[in-house]
Amino acid sequence: MSRFAKLLLVAAGVVGLSSVAFPVQAQEGEQTYAPTMLVLDASGSMKAVDPGGGSKMDAAKAAVRTFVGAAPAESKVGLTVYGTGTGSSDAEKATGCRDVRLLRAAETIDRGALTSAVDGIEASGYTPIGASLRKAAEALPQSGPRSIVLVSDGEDTCAPPDPCEVARELNRQGVKVVIHAIGFGVDAKSRAQLTCIAQTTGGTYTDAADGAALERVLPRVSQAALRTYKPVGTPITGTATYRNAPVATPGQYLDTIGQKEKRYYAVDVPQGATAYFSGTLSFPRVHHDKPNGDTSELDVRVYGADGEDCNGFEFESVVNSSHGAALTVAKTWDGATKAKTGNTSSDKCRGGGRYYFVPEWSGIADNMPERMPIELLVGIEPAVTDAGPPAATAKTAFTAPTGAGVPAAGGGSFNVAGALNGSGSYTDTLQRGEFVFYRVKLDWGQGLAYRVQYQETGSHGIDGLSTITTTLYSPFREEIDHDFTSYNGEAHVLPSSKPALATVPVRYNNRKAEEAQDRNQSIAGWYYIAVKLGPAHTEGAGGPVPIRVDVTVAGNADSGPGYGATTAGGVFGENATQSTNEKPSATNDNEPSATSAAERSSGISTTGSVMIIVGVVVVLGLVFSGLMFWRRRTTPPGR
Repeated sequence: MSRFAKLLLVAAGVVGLSSVAFPVQAQEGEQTYAPTMLVLDASGSMKAVDPGGGSKMDAAKAAVRTFVGAAPAESKVGLTVYGTGTGSSDAEKATGCRDVRLLRAAETIDRGALTSAVDGIEASGYTPIGASLRKAAEALPQSGPRSIVLVSDGEDTCAPPDPCEVARELNRQGVKVVIHAIGFGVDAKSRAQLTCIAQTTGGTYTDAADGAALERVLPRVSQAALRTYKPVGTPITGTATYRNAPVATPGQYLDTIGQKEKRYYAVDVPQGATAYFSGTLSFPRVHHDKPNGDTSELDVRVYGADGEDCNGFEFESVVNSSHGAALTVAKTWDGATKAKTGNTSSDKCRGGGRYYFVPEWSGIADNMPERMPIELLVGIEPAVTDAGPPAATAKTAFTAPTGAGVPAAGGGSFNVAGALNGSGSYTDTLQRGEFVFYRVKLDWGQGLAYRVQYQETGSHGIDGLSTITTTLYSPFREEIDHDFTSYNGEAHVLPSSKPALATVPVRYNNRKAEEAQDRNQSIAGWYYIAVKLGPAHTEGAGGPVPIRVDVTVAGNADSGPGYGATTAGGVFGENATQSTNEKPSATNDNEPSATSAAERSSGISTTGSVMIIVGVVVVLGLVFSGLMFWRRRTTPPGR
């Protein structure tokens, strides 16, 4: 794929459920989870007989037990229930409509305690959904990502408060709890109410016609609820000019950026080294009804000594920002690999020294905050003494794996992408609108090929029609290849027109390859597979989709290039021990600090774990709105 202007069409409406990002110092990506509260209906109607036998309450308990048994050990799951303390007579309504009980706080999951709490539930009373959402939200942390999974077999019988208005209220108060609703054998009116609750908060609505369906659906929806994105990194404060910019060493940082604002960050790059810099914004889910006012843009520029403009510029643009899109702009800078020429102006952007990377939030979608968190990733790859084998030219051949798939949980960002351990098949389930990431480790000399199978769901037709997409990325966040098509519930494989998406074997010299699309496969480390299932044409239709990711990792690992500096800390600081609460150094001196660049680069490795989240857009004939994400590299790396 061209390194210049790119146009890809993918599904609109990203739910954007993601796991919390890990500190970049943790090389293997320790995944953390959003605190999630299960809210369970125990009203009198749950005594009704389930088509599969037993009561609906029995079926709900079985579904919760299944989820509890499968939930990650590090996840934080609580339980709230309503309808257990009274009967459903008119005389008991006032009390019954206040009958909401917190059975378990959303703390690190205690499977035994949660199971015991569920076993003790007896259905009997009213359905105060609005009140239960308030109580569940109050019991969750008041900052950071958090989710509620609501299971109900009917509409609220106690309003006011109207549950959809409660959902709006939570958003207005800034609590920003994502609510996923499951309708357990509900009628059209109840489905509309539950759908409103979910849509208002950026969550999903899913139907479960009977107990068997609920047992399948609840674990999938709850797993998705745990995948919620939160920006993280070592605190840093960028400046308005280069003169007093903070000096950032390899690692992941967190700052804020305002609309139309530029932020300067200094990076000392040793002679012969390659520098990497990226910035990521994750937009909030907000109401938006202007299709032409939902575009965001993020730029990055490179400056050299004395603030000299090095003509290094990148930008990324994404529409559909209000759906919770994440936008990353990345820059690879090889100015320090170039020898000085004696030209004073030109030499300010050549050779080792201090460079300034300047992101700017330049394109503003409607209804966005005045300021937003921005994740920054800084990498330094040291100079080589031996570049190793020549550039690779042949794509990795795909070999279809045999045997059953291994369960794998994709993450909601590159920071917490689920690890796929080499060749084989891996299974997961996507909710409508989810965009999840997996990662595959490639050593020098190894290549990757993969395909994604979207399984048959039995839910065909226009209502469940959506777009499916997969994209392959390099360790430094650059797209290698992608494919997309429509999906209507029938089994489908991506890519559609070739056996697999693939890399060439990873070689340092690939950065000098004749084919531009092979140049980003020039560093060993984690390569990323993004898999997307777009929202259904009709909200709530279609349901979740099981997927299977078939992976081939081929080639013998070799020693790769020889570096002139030791590599203990990692190209992106992923092996360093710096705390994410530690403030990076900042200096008002425009010259490199007393600590030499070589000493600062002594913690550089040949692998790095980084993230990129591509904006997503949609064109599905007359079904979806036409949207566009496009990326353009205006200058080659360096100067």
